[in-house]
Amino acid sequence: MRMLKIILELIIFVLLLPTVLCAASGDTETVRIALHKGVETVRIDGVGLKATDSFGTSLALSFPLTVTKVDNGISAGGMHLRSLTITSPGFVQINGRGYRGLLEIYPSGKGLLVVDEILLEEYLVGLINCEISSQWPMEAVKAQAVVARTFALFQKQARKKLLYHMESTVLDQVYGGSDIEDSRAVRAVEETRGEVVTYNEKIIQAFFHSSCGGHTEASENVWTVRLPYLRGVECTYCEKTPSVLWQQTLTPKKIEGLLRAAGYHLVDLHRITAKSRYPSGRIELLELVSASGTVTIPAVAFRKAIGYSSIRSTDFEMKSVGNEYVFVGVGYGHGVGLCQWGAKQRAENGFNYREILSYYYPGTRVVSYYTE
Repeated sequence: MRMLKIILELIIFVLLLPTVLCAASGDTETVRIALHKGVETVRIDGVGLKATDSFGTSLALSFPLTVTKVDNGISAGGMHLRSLTITSPGFVQINGRGYRGLLEIYPSGKGLLVVDEILLEEYLVGLINCEISSQWPMEAVKAQAVVARTFALFQKQARKKLLYHMESTVLDQVYGGSDIEDSRAVRAVEETRGEVVTYNEKIIQAFFHSSCGGHTEASENVWTVRLPYLRGVECTYCEKTPSVLWQQTLTPKKIEGLLRAAGYHLVDLHRITAKSRYPSGRIELLELVSASGTVTIPAVAFRKAIGYSSIRSTDFEMKSVGNEYVFVGVGYGHGVGLCQWGAKQRAENGFNYREILSYYYPGTRVVSYYTE
């Protein structure tokens, strides 16, 4: 178990290494996004679509087209293929949702892997309304565009040998394709074109979250790696966030089952208490007492095991009510880096996007990544 922890910490450390700035062009800079992983079938449609196989050979396929996973490849239009590439002068529809760029489909495990290779700046436009609302104050939307661009370029470098750089979910950044693009999202991306957040002239790992609940968190308190630009800062700006206050009620059996699946053995849970807290107020360690003994669990591990949408942050109190445990907390997310709802309020208070970013990422600068 200790060896596994060391390996995981080394992987995180490598992912957190800074990315060096290099010459690039906004007309050619692309990212590869995993749209679907492990699905049995996908349905492809669109206008003017062209299909090629793994050798680049054109395929005579009719659309709409259903692609399925078979034993050692994929099946499309009665053809057995190693992979499939779809291009379009406009949009490609995957399961009814539109995407820009070039779509690739591979067999992966028991299902399909669908990857969208898209220009970075176009990717950002389809991301804004998934992460925040483009109707927020423009300076907050621009701050999100810069942060998302920074995060994407960092991940591209860290995962350059993989089939994709990011997933389209909360595991990386939520990306919804072309259907949710709008003029304000386009404006925010265009007015910050190529801009990234840097520290000592290197692209940072630009973590962000929904709301911090009053104080952001230092990186080492979540991922064990200390980064100088990911310091906890006071943030009273997200107090009006709809999700700043949350409550969750769970039975002991539910908690035991979820923790057991995560490798923690508990039988007949008696008590849960906060053993220690960080200066931000978030819990560092939880102590769980059961008939099988006392177990100490990092709060971040507890939250992951129970579910991020159930335990929305590690800043919470808990009490036993009848035969249930009631968790009451503030904030939503890991709390590191940019607080999105805090950025919204700071923009409403008159701060511009550069001022917002310098507050949540102390010691950083916003610079242009592109040479043109």
